[in-house]
Amino acid sequence: MPARCSLFRFVALACPLLTVVGTANLPNAALADPRDIAVEVRNLSEPVRCAEKDNVYLPFQAAEKGPMPRSFRIEVLHPAYIGTLAADRQAPDWAQCDMTADPVFLGQPRETTLIDNDRFRLIAYSYPSLWRPSTVPVVIGDKREDGVHLLQLWAKEKNGQSEEVVVVYPQDGYWRGRPLSPKHLGNSAYGTSFLVGPVETEGRPIVALKTLSFDPATGDFRMEFARGGSGALAITALDQDRLVLSVNFDGAVPDDHPFAALRSMYVTETNADAARVAWVHQDGNGWGEEQVMTFKRAATPEFWLGRTLPSRHNTSAPDVALSQFRAATVEAATPKPTLTSGEPARSDKDAPKAEAPKAMAPKALAPITR
Repeated sequence: MPARCSLFRFVALACPLLTVVGTANLPNAALADPRDIAVEVRNLSEPVRCAEKDNVYLPFQAAEKGPMPRSFRIEVLHPAYIGTLAADRQAPDWAQCDMTADPVFLGQPRETTLIDNDRFRLIAYSYPSLWRPSTVPVVIGDKREDGVHLLQLWAKEKNGQSEEVVVVYPQDGYWRGRPLSPKHLGNSAYGTSFLVGPVETEGRPIVALKTLSFDPATGDFRMEFARGGSGALAITALDQDRLVLSVNFDGAVPDDHPFAALRSMYVTETNADAARVAWVHQDGNGWGEEQVMTFKRAATPEFWLGRTLPSRHNTSAPDVALSQFRAATVEAATPKPTLTSGEPARSDKDAPKAEAPKAMAPKALAPITR
């Protein structure tokens, strides 16, 4: 289990990037932990031609006769081929898309910086319209912000340089993450989304939130779910290979709802944000692998969704893995010191004086319409 650290205190995992095309950048192998439990992953994906529609849908539920997980880990990894890319493609492709039937709810466009200190920056955006009404308040201490469509979380290093690493859409509970960008590409892309909490369908899969809170003291997000219960999401590691998030639920998610889900886009193998899945067999002996659209279901303690071939769509977008499903919450550990991004842990005396990545100006993401 990774040690917990305060938000954006960069904890390097000292794991080299895999750069062989055709090889999955799977999470680090770990000794089996008796606390880990298997969960059921089903595939409810549908074929599409539109490259801007999330047609990949993989909900996670408690295994038959198994306990509902109270905690798990989300690992967001650069794809295995990241080191081979000479250029990136991030432009949207609306060629085969028709969104005219989508519902439209009007908003008041604005950009508001909610937090900006030596550790992180939190920016709220509202758009002229979105597919779902924005009724979820964002709470920071005794302050409340209404009408938020998107929250951007920017990590800061010791020298004040920053990079956007997490986004969340409060109105439907969609999260996206990315590791620190590789130096040879600059700002890498977002891709696969993840849902945390009781998943239901209202036009598409969502997690309905009552409130979304951010704690400046710990850097944790807290979610109060409309279907009951609450949960916390916190960064436990971040470097130029991966972003690791811990999830803890206060009280069990309703048994008749998935407790998490992965959402992504697949048109063809080379026009996809995710194209393949891999999972640890329930007995812990090895991995199974399959193309995402032909995968059916699995009972597994660890599941990966990603790509082994470069795509023409969001080429640098990361893979996502869920693991360490446990029937108890995970206790926080002693925070670790801030490190230079992408470098292995070492003492301050031995730390290199390498130039940090340049700060990137905030850029509003287009609202999710898929």
